[in-house]
Amino acid sequence: MNPSSPPSPIRIAVVEDRVAFRRGLAAILDLTPGIECVGMYATGEEALREIPKAAPAVVLMDLNLPGMSGIECTGELKRLCPAGQVVMLTIEEDSDLVFAALRGGAAGYLLKTATPAEIVEGIQLVVQGGSPMSAVIARRVVESFHGQAKPSAKANLLTEREVEVLTLIAHGKRIKEVAVDLGLSATTIQTYLRRIYEKLQVHSQAAAVAKFLR
Repeated sequence: MNPSSPPSPIRIAVVEDRVAFRRGLAAILDLTPGIECVGMYATGEEALREIPKAAPAVVLMDLNLPGMSGIECTGELKRLCPAGQVVMLTIEEDSDLVFAALRGGAAGYLLKTATPAEIVEGIQLVVQGGSPMSAVIARRVVESFHGQAKPSAKANLLTEREVEVLTLIAHGKRIKEVAVDLGLSATTIQTYLRRIYEKLQVHSQAAAVAKFLR
């Protein structure tokens, strides 16, 4: 590859039953440098048929779809296309639904009220291995962390430092921010995260938070 060649655009698919919102979102994505919308689907069933062929890097998934729900569709997509990342995009703020989506394989959760810039930032973050989460959603995760939710049995396997790392991630902080807060390097935080993934048997920050709070 020519060193001066621009990087390939991030391939995005949108699963959303509302035509106007779906088309508007696709237009925003296509106008964003470095991002390409490769598919728009109105139902989970259609998405499961077509997304494996389109092979997007990220799927923006509505929660409330006709027929199969967004959570069900996410679980099936992760089985069919484990390398693809799913970000829930919805009006729902219910913490139970947030955790259900994350346990189903979603890598992040954004509200439809998010600005185009916030959605694009979320896409870029998930491609980099992060877990985008709207501020409102992150706050509800934190409230559950301090309130109703109790750590799962497997969470007892985590060391005190690993719990600190996961708690900061649950607050919506990025790896670099966690590193600054704990006075460690970003590489060290990534090592802690790998150990957390192994102990909780998950593959993403979002899934780790969901399983810790389950």
